[in-house]
Amino acid sequence: MVSPADLPEVKALLVAAARGGRDLSYSEMLLALGYRFSRPKMRALCRLLDAIDAEGAAAGEPELAVLVVRESDRLPGQGWWVGRRDAPAVWTGPAARAFVAKLQARAFAYWQAR
Repeated sequence: MVSPADLPEVKALLVAAARGGRDLSYSEMLLALGYRFSRPKMRALCRLLDAIDAEGAAAGEPELAVLVVRESDRLPGQGWWVGRRDAPAVWTGPAARAFVAKLQARAFAYWQAR
């Protein structure tokens, strides 16, 4: 099962993706960690993504969880959107895609400069 011990590896994968200017699907991320996709593993991964973003925010870093997306539409899952006050009301479609692209671009620029 995905655990807090995986946090450094998850962050390293996200930073590498940001430096490469790409996103990762939930399945790709789990596979890179040596896990097969399952809903419980995805939920555990999402908890790690939240922790990574909280640590990053405290350090002045842009979000990285925005780089982990569904394969179907290349947007983050519903849990990422819940509770956000800066996001569009709709979690799919052009407005959602533009919002995600803006946050991904911040992550790409930040990590490519380091």
